[in-house]
Amino acid sequence: MKPSPAARRSDCPIAYALDFVGDKWTLVVLRDLIMLRKRRFQELQEGNEGIASNILASRLKRLVAAGMITRNRDPEQARRAIYTPTAKALDLLPVLVELVRWGTKHYPRSAVPPRLLRRMNEDREGFIAELRAAHGL
Repeated sequence: MKPSPAARRSDCPIAYALDFVGDKWTLVVLRDLIMLRKRRFQELQEGNEGIASNILASRLKRLVAAGMITRNRDPEQARRAIYTPTAKALDLLPVLVELVRWGTKHYPRSAVPPRLLRRMNEDREGFIAELRAAHGL
């Protein structure tokens, strides 16, 4: 998924980041893997957004290819895979937190539990550190 220099729109770091996460689904998949700690394809597909299985499969393959997540066999059932965010994906935690905060500010009907939002607002860095630690980093 790493764009070639010829495929990049520009050398702008925002454009470069959007080449990785700028579609409709990638950040939602990363949110579920990082913040909701989902691990399996079925868990990811059961989200409220209703992602189609072919789109989810495509995003997972792209994220693996980009080094954002790893794919390993599920020790409980070898036919299934477990997806885990890498340090590269976890580097997006501050961005994800700020998107949650911005979204809840401008869309008050958001589904973020008030306790979780309060935690993000009162101790942003501590919240991010806890999530990183929960993923072993």
